[in-house]
Amino acid sequence: MIAQDISILLADDDRDDCLLFKEALEELPIQTVLTTVHDGEQLMQILTKNTDKLFHILFLDLNMPRKNGFTCLKEIKDNDLLKLLPVIIFSTSYDEHIADLLYKEGATHYICKPAHFSELKKVIQQVLTLVTENNSLQPSKKNLFLIS
Repeated sequence: MIAQDISILLADDDRDDCLLFKEALEELPIQTVLTTVHDGEQLMQILTKNTDKLFHILFLDLNMPRKNGFTCLKEIKDNDLLKLLPVIIFSTSYDEHIADLLYKEGATHYICKPAHFSELKKVIQQVLTLVTENNSLQPSKKNLFLIS
């Protein structure tokens, strides 16, 4: 069962994608609180300056301005206060070599942004269920990539 009031942080510079993500969350039967940032520096500031308010999950775009998702993931996993934060890579494309690198850096799952709204809702719900049921543990490598 999914926990109530899941605190989600979305780091994505595409404001349209952020709006769709928000709308998808609102249609799910899950209570969430969504915070959105639009670049890697904002992401790291909110994570490191608000350590008393930890998020349950981070959806992280790789291609962001000011600091990209690769750099942010490394900084998160190198930080003792943040390293247990489940990081879901949320990107427009999938490259197996890049996914391998992200897995080694500690990414929990990798999602290609779905083309259809119904698929977006489905994959967000899938991630929230997996992360809450598995207590933020990184799955085996074969379960890194999620398909909507």
